[in-house]
Amino acid sequence: FQNEINEVPFFDVQLPYELALKIFRYLGKAELGRCAQVSRTWKILAEDEVLWYRLCQEEGYLLDMSISDHSCWKLTLKNCRARENMLKTNWKNRVGAVSQLRYEPGRVLCDVHCCDGVVMAGYTSGEVRLWDTRTWDYTAPVLAAVPGPGGAGAPPHVSFVRINSSLAVAAYEDGTVSVWSLLLGQEPIHHFQHNQRIQALALAPGGAALATASGFQVKVESPDDKGFWQTPGTFEIQKLVNFLNLVPDVTGSPVAVAAAEDIVYLLKAEDPARILHSVYGQPVTCLDVAAHEAAFGIKTFGWLLNEPNQILLYNLETNQCVTKVGNSIGDFSCVNLHSSPPNMLVAGNKDRRVRVFDVRRGEAACSVYGHQLGVSAVQMDEWKMVSGGEEGLVCVWDQRTGNKLWEMHARHPVRLVWFNSHSLITANIPEEKNPRGSSISEDDPSLHRKYRGVIYSYEFSVDQLAVDSVLPICRSSYDEVTGYNYNIGLAVPYDSI
Repeated sequence: FQNEINEVPFFDVQLPYELALKIFRYLGKAELGRCAQVSRTWKILAEDEVLWYRLCQEEGYLLDMSISDHSCWKLTLKNCRARENMLKTNWKNRVGAVSQLRYEPGRVLCDVHCCDGVVMAGYTSGEVRLWDTRTWDYTAPVLAAVPGPGGAGAPPHVSFVRINSSLAVAAYEDGTVSVWSLLLGQEPIHHFQHNQRIQALALAPGGAALATASGFQVKVESPDDKGFWQTPGTFEIQKLVNFLNLVPDVTGSPVAVAAAEDIVYLLKAEDPARILHSVYGQPVTCLDVAAHEAAFGIKTFGWLLNEPNQILLYNLETNQCVTKVGNSIGDFSCVNLHSSPPNMLVAGNKDRRVRVFDVRRGEAACSVYGHQLGVSAVQMDEWKMVSGGEEGLVCVWDQRTGNKLWEMHARHPVRLVWFNSHSLITANIPEEKNPRGSSISEDDPSLHRKYRGVIYSYEFSVDQLAVDSVLPICRSSYDEVTGYNYNIGLAVPYDSI
C-alpha cells in the first residue's frame, strides 16, 4: 500500500526517491548490480539513468554527450567497455587495416603533421596535401599555394607543415609561409615572407597562433577579433633556433618556447625574451611543451666530467626547474610530454632505447631496447608505447611488461608517430630530397618509389568494416596495385566487377 515510486523502502525507513538516489551515487557498477537484485523498487533505483551516465563520464566515455542522448546508459557503458577491450586486443595482435597515403606524381616527401586523424604533407614539388583518415574514402585535396613573382621558375620545396583543428600552415625553402583555413577552402587566408630560410615552425594546438624562426628572429602571428592577422611579438635571439613550440591553452597573447643551441627562451608578447635555461656548452637536443611545463633534453660533457645526459622539466609559470630525469650516455633525440598521461613523459635516445619517466619520483618507470639506430619519434598512453627509429622501424610496446608487441619497417627514418584509441599514423621521410641518379634529367618528374617516402595509416577498429564502409582494397579494380590485408578477412573482394 505504499507509493514505491516516490518513497523507497530502506529497510524500516521510508526515504524520498531523490535522497535514495544520492545514496546510490556512492556505489560502483558491481554494487549497483547487487542492489538491483534486492527488490523491484531497488532495481528501478539502481538502473537510474543518472547513475549510469555519471559512471560512463567517470570512466572517460562520451564526455561530449548529455544524458538525453541515450535511452539506456547502462547498455551504453557496456558497449563502450566492450569496444575498448576489442581495440586493445586488436592493437596487441595487429588486427586491422593499413593503407598508404601515397602521392603519386613522383616527388619526395618533405614533412608530415597530424591532428585528430587529419594528415598534412608537404613535397619537394611545393604542393601541400591533406587526408582525412577518419573515413575510408581517402581524398587528398591540394591546398593552393600563393603564386610567386611573375610565376617563373620551379616552386620551392616545402620545409615544414603544421595543422590543428582549424588551420594548416606550410613554410617553404625561400622563407615564405602560407596559412589555410580548414573551414573556408583551399585558398590561403594569410601569407608572409621571411628574408632567410625558416629553421622552425610552430602552430598552437588549440588556437590560431603560429610562430616562425628565421635567422636570429622569432616572429609570432595571430588573428585579431575581426580576423585580420597581426604580429603581437617579434623577438631577437642571440643564436639560431633549433626547436620552437607554442604553449597550448593560453588565454590572451600567445606564449612560445624556443631552444637555440644551449639556451631555452620563454617568449611572451608583452615581455622581452626571457631565458628559461642556459648552461654554456650543453646544447638542447629535443623539446616538447605542455600547458604548464616544458621538457627538453640536455647534452652534457659526457664521460669527460662523468655527467650523463638528462631531460629537464621546467614549470612555465614559476620558470623553475621541477625535476631532472634520465641517466644516459647517449643524447636524447625526442621527447613527448603533451600527449603523455599525467605526471609521465616518454623519451627516445640515440642509444636505441625508449624510456618512460615518472616525473614525481624522478626515475625511469620503463626502459625498452629494440631499434637498430637512434629513436626519432615516440608517443605513449596508459598501457602502450609507439616508437619510430632512424632505420625506419616502427615498434609497438606493452608498457607494463616492456615486451615488443609488433613492428613494421620502411626504408626511411620515422619522423612522425601519432595515434589515438583506434588508429595509428606514421611517416617515413627521406633525408635526401634530391637523390642522385634517380632521374634522367632535372626536369623529369619521375622518381623511383623507394626514394619518395611514405605515410602509413593503420585502423584497428573492425566495426568500421561494414557494408557501407568497405575497405579500399575490396573496392579496387584489377587495374590498381594490390595491397596487403593484415589479418583482415576480405568480405566482398572486387565486388564492383
